[in-house]
Amino acid sequence: MVETLELGRDAMSRHAWAEAMDVFVAADNDGGLAAGDLEQLGTAAWWSGQPDQATEALERAFTAYADAGQSSDAARVALVLAYQGFRRQAQSVGGGWLARAARLLESEPDSPSHARIAVFHTLGALMAGQLAQGIELADRALELAQKHHDPDANYLAMSFKGMGLVFAGDLESGLALIDEAAAAAASGQLELRTASDIYCNTMAACRTVGDLKRASQWADEGERWMRRQAVGGYPGICRVHRAELKRLHGRWSEAEQEARQACVELERFGLLDAVGFAQYEVGEVRLRMGDLDAAGEAFDRAYEYGHDAQPGIALLHLARGEIDEAKRSVERALAATTSGGGAADRATRARLLPAQIDIALAAGDLETAGPAVDELESIATDFHRPVFEAGALTARGELFLSEDRPADASPLLGRSWRMWQDTELPYESARARLRYAEAEAAAGDPEGARRDLRAARSAFERLGARLDLARVDALLGEASESAAHATRRVTRTFMFTDIVTSTDLVGLIGDDAWGDLLKWHDRELRSAFANHRGEEVKRTGDGFFVAFERAADGLECAVDIQRRLARHRQDHGFAPMVRIGLHTAEGSREGGDYQGRGVHVAARIGAAATTAEILVSSAALAEMGSVRFKLSDPRQLALKGVEEPVEVRSVDWR
Repeated sequence: MVETLELGRDAMSRHAWAEAMDVFVAADNDGGLAAGDLEQLGTAAWWSGQPDQATEALERAFTAYADAGQSSDAARVALVLAYQGFRRQAQSVGGGWLARAARLLESEPDSPSHARIAVFHTLGALMAGQLAQGIELADRALELAQKHHDPDANYLAMSFKGMGLVFAGDLESGLALIDEAAAAAASGQLELRTASDIYCNTMAACRTVGDLKRASQWADEGERWMRRQAVGGYPGICRVHRAELKRLHGRWSEAEQEARQACVELERFGLLDAVGFAQYEVGEVRLRMGDLDAAGEAFDRAYEYGHDAQPGIALLHLARGEIDEAKRSVERALAATTSGGGAADRATRARLLPAQIDIALAAGDLETAGPAVDELESIATDFHRPVFEAGALTARGELFLSEDRPADASPLLGRSWRMWQDTELPYESARARLRYAEAEAAAGDPEGARRDLRAARSAFERLGARLDLARVDALLGEASESAAHATRRVTRTFMFTDIVTSTDLVGLIGDDAWGDLLKWHDRELRSAFANHRGEEVKRTGDGFFVAFERAADGLECAVDIQRRLARHRQDHGFAPMVRIGLHTAEGSREGGDYQGRGVHVAARIGAAATTAEILVSSAALAEMGSVRFKLSDPRQLALKGVEEPVEVRSVDWR
């Protein structure tokens, strides 16, 4: 037993979380674990993505400490259980464990645990909007933490105090404290949980006040730190922040993958309200790509989870030409905030006002657009952050353009697209440059306008923004040439999945049960896509079309899908049968879609697969090199619409 526990402790020191968990579970089954090792098991389970097992181990550790009269140790574990309860939005559970810890410490002298209780109270006050009280409690937590030399409580309290100051409008002082706490997280001197929370808090606070440069710098630091510590995305929330930043910086495919992976992690850790934030990011990416149906689907899911999905929903209505509904939608979102409120409310309005302005100008409603532009300029002046300043310049320039004042609009729009570019927001820069070109043309400079239109088109082409590209085409009158430029040839491994005999299943179990089953199927498959770096291209009936840069990732994903479904059948008695086809080929990428013979062949291979089968073309296998799964003998498939037979093999995924 002693040797086994040493192996587990060694794995913990190496952050080999799954290995450590397996060792401690085996030791526990052999003879039970002492309280200290149960704490270790709880930590390993948490970082392995097994929050329920973590809670169970910590509850047992708490009982062991309490029964032994070790009140301080029991209180320490109770605080971790309180944390995990609050994290999964079980407020009563979290509050109960927090009260239990406080009662155990009533007769104990001040200690690091007292400082950590003060940190909990600090966050509670801030979340309730009681900023002055929260800042005061943070000072008390800092005093206790410094007295008892607890760096975790100290820097977490510092980060929360910084957030409170930011929300109270003292941006510079607040951000300075947030930076200092984040630097401590990067140093490696803090517990993993503490450091992760500080990184998440840092990105959220910076994003709130529009300081994207600071947010991006700390996001990069956090990503490097997480790789060093082998803690992955820590459960999901940090991934959402990273997904948003990657979207804003034009890395849309990466952003969508991060957001979809966040959905998986957040559901696993019970953070269901935050799933809405992740789904919203998926919708934002799809909206910018011009995939309006997929954007609408993601925004609907975000709304189901409690996110208001704004301004995405309003802009989706605008993209569909539904002006009245777009106007009502954004007005409802703005009504939920206060124009004279605190920093958080004003920052939220700064993200909604550009949508209101775009919608009002599209409707010719200058009476609504004018005051919205005024308010946006006021926020930009007070916050003094490039993202708000560039937005205000763009909005004022667009208003001037709508008022038939191109000479006034042109210099503002020229400054705005360059400011967006300096802030490394390529999509916003390209959109402002498009409006700048329109102002140039209206002011009598057609050659200058044409030059800037071509520059905007190049940016939209690189990004894959199909609707914006079509708008530039219309202005240039070169739709056919632009379409040729917008299409680029890439090599990908294409995967098609499909539920076998889905029509029969609907008739067997009924529409309602089928709807629930399909939601479960979609969630599981999307989790697999995210885990294996798959790019979901689109839904295809009851299946998916997915692209992979590496053929090996495609095969691993296909096997993962079949094994998930098989486990569900074993544990719950039923799961739909899915067939999968994989093929590697060159295809034409246009926006977020792929076309060409290779895509057609992949779809036909998927359709030729039998129940629960994975069929892989020889072309895909050649890209993989060695394969760790057993393969059938090769066979030739005669595919409809394909002249030559295609060689495929079946994968023994079991």
